Amino acid sequence: MAELANREQTSKSPLIGLIISLVLLMICLFVSIALGAADISLKTIYEAIAVFDGSTEHLIIRTVRVPRSLLAILVGAATAIAGAIMQGISRNPLADPEILGINAGAAFAVVIAIFLFGTSEPIFYVWCAFFGAGASAVSVYLLGSLGRGGITPLNLTIAGAAIAALLSAITTGILIVSQRTLDEIRFWLAGSVAGRDYAIIGQVLPYIIIGIVLALALARQINILNLGEDVAKGLGQKTAWVKIAAAVAVLLLAGSAVAAAGPIGFIGLVVPHIVRLLIGIDYRWLLPYSAIFGAILLLASDVVARLIIRPQELPVGIVTALVGAPFFVYLARMKVSK
Repeated sequence: MAELANREQTSKSPLIGLIISLVLLMICLFVSIALGAADISLKTIYEAIAVFDGSTEHLIIRTVRVPRSLLAILVGAATAIAGAIMQGISRNPLADPEILGINAGAAFAVVIAIFLFGTSEPIFYVWCAFFGAGASAVSVYLLGSLGRGGITPLNLTIAGAAIAALLSAITTGILIVSQRTLDEIRFWLAGSVAGRDYAIIGQVLPYIIIGIVLALALARQINILNLGEDVAKGLGQKTAWVKIAAAVAVLLLAGSAVAAAGPIGFIGLVVPHIVRLLIGIDYRWLLPYSAIFGAILLLASDVVARLIIRPQELPVGIVTALVGAPFFVYLARMKVSK
């Protein structure tokens, strides 16, 4: 208990840092709304929100940039919290919905559904993504448990990479033989928050809220579990139930994020590690900080994606991959090899 108390006292004045982070997030939100392919003045942005007149510029702000930015905040927060929970529960520094195959499973299920049924309803994407993410998570766990030494960070990472590669290969094969499916899903599959409207936000918002509330409720249990499985059981924790609840939270968060914006990688890997450097390893603070920093990182990446080859734009998943891939190599060398 003394070690747990010490861990929970590692961060000083975290509330002040949280308020500063929220201010930074509001600045990023404003920048995201202000910048884009069309040049729109700050005065026009204010008028679009305060005195909407139906002009083209006001419509761009209200129906394109605002929902796009809000979705980036939701997806970034959900993905970062999912990554933090996965790293905390599995004690694997490389855990992330993308690396462990969760995103690939969700994307595979959505592509299969579109290929077979030809539907593009957002609610259909959500349930397919949940099913695919869950099936992929179970497959990775079972495959990882077959490796030498059982469930270790390295075995889980290898199993996740193998499942992700297999599902991505099948997904690519389907898209090659089905032009209709490719046309329907091409931009989504690369990971993007462009072209999304309030309807998609409304479809995934309840699941993301439930996932975040569940994750925050598990924060202290994850702190205890981080002391070790035996110690947690010795302190009376029902570790199996904690892991099941954590898995449900991850599926709700990662599945919703993939359904809304496609498989955007590395946010869940990078953000929790940055937050640990800033405020320590107390999950009661690590999770809310991860949500805010995940939203900031995805908002900033989306701004870069829309400006770097202006007036065209890149899928934001390409930008996050450019940021996250070197970080993944660093972690693999410095943490897993130890």
